[in-house]
Amino acid sequence: MLQSSINCVIAVGMTLVIITRGIDLSVGSIVGLSSIVASDMLSHGLLVGLLAGLLVGLACGLLNGLLIAKLRLPDFIVTLGTLSVYRGAALIYTNGQPIYGLPQSMRDAFAGQVLGIPTPVVLAILVASLGFLLIRFTALGERIIAVGGNEEAARLSGINIEAVKITVYVLSGLLSSLAGFVLIARIGAAEPIGGTGFELQAIGSAVIGGASLFGGIGNPLGSVIGALTLGGLQNGLTLLNVPSFWQYVASGTVVILAVYIDRLARPRR
Repeated sequence: MLQSSINCVIAVGMTLVIITRGIDLSVGSIVGLSSIVASDMLSHGLLVGLLAGLLVGLACGLLNGLLIAKLRLPDFIVTLGTLSVYRGAALIYTNGQPIYGLPQSMRDAFAGQVLGIPTPVVLAILVASLGFLLIRFTALGERIIAVGGNEEAARLSGINIEAVKITVYVLSGLLSSLAGFVLIARIGAAEPIGGTGFELQAIGSAVIGGASLFGGIGNPLGSVIGALTLGGLQNGLTLLNVPSFWQYVASGTVVILAVYIDRLARPRR
């Protein structure tokens, strides 16, 4: 659970995006950029650093949402582009150098324990629970599902499509920033290349957990199960001394099978 906690947090945000029939390929780069900015601002205090990191995540998610919702650009192309933009911004910010010497307060806050349970695990459970409540018991959750199920019908029923799409991308950016805090707290440093490849793990976790890439279907709690499945698979292969190169093959194969199963089940739904 500790190993999968970062992916769980990102996957919840990714699930909300996928439910609206979207995709966010920039989450890994947001993790890197927000964690770099937060680490740099920690010299002014823990609260200042955390707020700075969250603002970066919010701004990145907002930019994604505006480009997709307002300019009606394809989500795949937009987030593929901002993946490079945000990664480049992180590298420029630090001149390609990592930031060391994080204060102990940061490590205590995001890599400590709460009642004997690792803080990242508690955070992942809390985020997943809030995501579940959002989807199941709020008006926003109903609108998210409606937009993904049938966008034109949602528009005719009076739902503000643009606002819903912008909101899910902002939430995805914020959760990516939160995952970045856990990442730097666990390793004790912030790297501009941090979070590379996290977007594929998050998409895989969401799909394995039942989210449909065709939109309208998804559950944040299912994404946690997906993240634990991928984490358990990688951990098991490591214990079996399977080379890491083959672990990528195995993880990718599982994701493809999950998408194929979803494709077969869609007509039945």
